[in-house]
Amino acid sequence: MFPMLTQFFNSGQQTIRAARYIGQGFMITLSHANRLPVTIQYPYEKLMTSERFRGRIHFEFDKCIACEVCVRVCPIDLPVVDWKLETDIRKKRLLNYSIDFGICIFCGNCVEYCPTNCLSMTEEYELSTYDRHELNYNQISLGRLPVSIIDDYTIRTISSNLPQIKNV
Repeated sequence: MFPMLTQFFNSGQQTIRAARYIGQGFMITLSHANRLPVTIQYPYEKLMTSERFRGRIHFEFDKCIACEVCVRVCPIDLPVVDWKLETDIRKKRLLNYSIDFGICIFCGNCVEYCPTNCLSMTEEYELSTYDRHELNYNQISLGRLPVSIIDDYTIRTISSNLPQIKNV
């Protein structure tokens, strides 16, 4: 008789606990029901990215020593480094450097392990195009820095941690 009573008691506690969890989930759902939808007018309003955001890779041609560390640490061997050995000075001379952002997984290993800091991450997240082949950036397009959305007077920045935006 005693084991049956403890089993009844335990099942009752589990039922109460499950009902409480369901009630908590329902309350969260109801708290979102009275919020207004937030519409961002994209070209004129942009979200502020967090400090740790990893956007497009920026490349400085003058700093690169063609060591190919970025290729070795990349999980998919993505950066293409073309170099020529200068026999008179016994050093490599960088000819071409390119990254295909259509394939890149933006892990940031190339930036972390670069010994000369010629690679860095930007806050640019607008890598959209109609032709996939336009995402293959060479050293010239990798060297262009995007305009910061904070400095652009035509864009109103919106903090991404705000729960909702109220029109005044």
